[in-house]
Amino acid sequence: MIKDNKGQISLEYLLIFAVSLILLIAFTLPLLEFGLENTMDLSNSLNAKSELSKLSNSISQVYGEGQGSRQTIYITLNKPVDVKITSSYISAVFKLSDGKNKQLKLNHNSNLNSGSLFLDKGENKIIVEWPVGSEKMSVFKKY
Repeated sequence: MIKDNKGQISLEYLLIFAVSLILLIAFTLPLLEFGLENTMDLSNSLNAKSELSKLSNSISQVYGEGQGSRQTIYITLNKPVDVKITSSYISAVFKLSDGKNKQLKLNHNSNLNSGSLFLDKGENKIIVEWPVGSEKMSVFKKY
């Protein structure tokens, strides 16, 4: 009778392959999660900066057009943000997933009083206006 060892070799090969695959997954999954969190943070902060640049451009445009001008913009954000508004810039602190903060700052020309504007997650309707007969512009959120 002839002995056949091919079945045992195949089983050992499958066992070694399975252990190697488990070790590979155990080391790469945490790195993949870390990379995805950083990528999402970068994407969300760039989106927020892009949306805030709409606000900054609107403020500059209304200031340039003078009294009686008004502009309505829609800002869509992935996270809620508190925006600080001054006469020369707008800034916001964007919270990252690792607990750190990223400062977003955009410059513009205006005669606005200093203040703040809270923007919710999702779509926000913002009105920038310079009323006739008023010395100062105003920015507010329309509900």
